[in-house]
Amino acid sequence: MKNLPPTATLRAFEVATRHATFTSASEELHVTQSAVSHQLKSLEETWGLQLFKRGKTLSLTPAGAALAPIVREFFMNLEATLADLRVQEGKVRLKVSTTYSFALKWLLPRLPGLSQQHPELLVSLETTDTAINFRPTEPDVAIRFGTGNYPGLYSEFLFREQIFPVASPDLLQRLGTPRKPADLLRYPLLMRAGADLVPKWEHWFQQVGVSMSTLKENVRFADTNMTIEAALLGQGVALARSGHVEHELADGSLIRLFKLPFPSPMAYYFVCPKGVESQPHVVSFRDWLLAESGAALQSY
Repeated sequence: MKNLPPTATLRAFEVATRHATFTSASEELHVTQSAVSHQLKSLEETWGLQLFKRGKTLSLTPAGAALAPIVREFFMNLEATLADLRVQEGKVRLKVSTTYSFALKWLLPRLPGLSQQHPELLVSLETTDTAINFRPTEPDVAIRFGTGNYPGLYSEFLFREQIFPVASPDLLQRLGTPRKPADLLRYPLLMRAGADLVPKWEHWFQQVGVSMSTLKENVRFADTNMTIEAALLGQGVALARSGHVEHELADGSLIRLFKLPFPSPMAYYFVCPKGVESQPHVVSFRDWLLAESGAALQSY
C-alpha cells in the first residue's frame, strides 16, 4: 500500500478517464485545469506509469485503461457503502432465521408493513431448514415449523395453516372441476418428497373419507416452491399449505378445491434464547408477527 496516492488524486484520475480534455475534467471537479494536470502527473510519477496520451484530446494508455475500471469500482463501492451506512444509522439490526419457502411466500410480502410500523428495525433474513443453536454468530430469533417442542428456548405459537388441494384454471378447463374429493383420484396429483412435515395426499384422502389404493405418480418434487410452480404450469393438482399460496389464490392463478377443513399437524412458532424475547426490538418484531399471524388466520 506504500504506492497508494491521496484519494483526491485518484478521484482526479477517475474523472479524467471519462473526459476528452483536462479542462472538461476540471469543470466536473470544480478545480483549475492546471490542478488536474498536476495531480495526474504526480500520480504517474508515483506509480512509474504513463496513464494518458496527451494531445488535442486525452486518451488512455494500456496501463491507464487497465487501472481505470479498478479505480472507478473503488469509488462506486465507497459511495454505495456510505449510502447504506447512512440508511442504517440509528437502526437496530435483527437477524431472523426461517425456512426459504416461508420467507418467500409469507414473510417477504409482509415486510414493507413492518418497515412502516417500525422504521427503527433493520431485519436481516437468513433461510435454512436445519436446526439453530443461537450461537453468537447465528441469528437473534427464528421462525420454525414444527410441534413447538424447543427445549431450553423461548417459543410462542404463531399460527397453524390449513391444507387443501389447488389447481390452475388451465388444468380445470382441460380436465373439468372435481365435484367431490374422490374425483381427484383420476387427476394428476403432484407429489412432494420430504419428511413428515410435508403434506401427504394419503393423509388428506383419509381425512376427507376417501378410500384409495396406491397413488400413481411420475415425479416427486424436492421442495414446496417447485410443487406450487408445477401446479401453476397446469401439470397437476398440488396439496398446499395455505400460507404458501396466498398470492396465487388472491390473483386467481391457483384455485382452491373444496372448503373441507384440514389443519396442518404442524404449526409456526417464534423461537429465541430465553431472555431475548424481552428485548425491545425483539418485542416489536414478535408483536408484529403475532398481529400478522392473527390476520392470516382470518383468511384461512
